[in-house]
Amino acid sequence: MLRSILTAIFLFLLWYLMSGIDKTLTLGLGIGSSIFAVWIVRRMENASDFKSLKVQLRPVESLKYCIWILLEILKSNWTITKVILSPNMNIKQNMFKVPFSQKSDLGQTIFANSITLTPGTISVEVEEDHFLVHALVFSPGDHAALAEMNERVSKIEGAVK
Repeated sequence: MLRSILTAIFLFLLWYLMSGIDKTLTLGLGIGSSIFAVWIVRRMENASDFKSLKVQLRPVESLKYCIWILLEILKSNWTITKVILSPNMNIKQNMFKVPFSQKSDLGQTIFANSITLTPGTISVEVEEDHFLVHALVFSPGDHAALAEMNERVSKIEGAVK
């Protein structure tokens, strides 16, 4: 019980520091939403079908991947910026399937979110063995780039040595 009260206080203080609003109604709503959030989490912890999430990611590979994806995001930002600022806006949209090799839901989520984080691409749909991806500026090299991303995420997961 003490943990829940301290969590609610912490959430409220964090909310207050980020908003800086000190009107009575807004403070009351902040307190109420903090208590509600803690109540929801407590209910989820007490659920009978609650399963713990086993995160089995390789830390060194994860760090390498974070650095790599940041560089890919920067490169994609540059490409999309050039397209947007060019007078003729050379857009070559395409929807295509990207197979994935991740075994866990977490690995698939990392891969799908990495696709979406990269400017100009977005994961639209998840199927049993592939994602449907939309690319703003499609090139034949996109398949190879996404295959490399798939392999790197699988290394994080430990599926590829």
